Amino acid sequence: MQPAVFPKPPDRRLEQILSPNHPLCKDDVVWVLEFVKKKVAEQDPRLLDLPQPRLLKNFQHFAEAATMLLQRRPSCVNEADRLRSSLIEATYGLTSDPASPRR
Repeated sequence: MQPAVFPKPPDRRLEQILSPNHPLCKDDVVWVLEFVKKKVAEQDPRLLDLPQPRLLKNFQHFAEAATMLLQRRPSCVNEADRLRSSLIEATYGLTSDPASPRR
């Protein structure tokens, strides 16, 4: 009998994807964008506590990440770093970890 496989909690998966040691792939970027979209649709209280200028910055980086995903050239290391930075900014305030550097 195989042991049960449980999916990682969203905050843990987000932390793993945003780690500089984790190689980004298209599925990871799509997952983060879907995560943010879900939090906005649910009107996550953590987002409601953010000031409007910060929310606009989150949206700007969400849009940049989505655009980069469409235009991505996987061999470009600098672009991967920019994409990760945009994902970090797009998820600002959405983690439950109080020690998160993005808070």
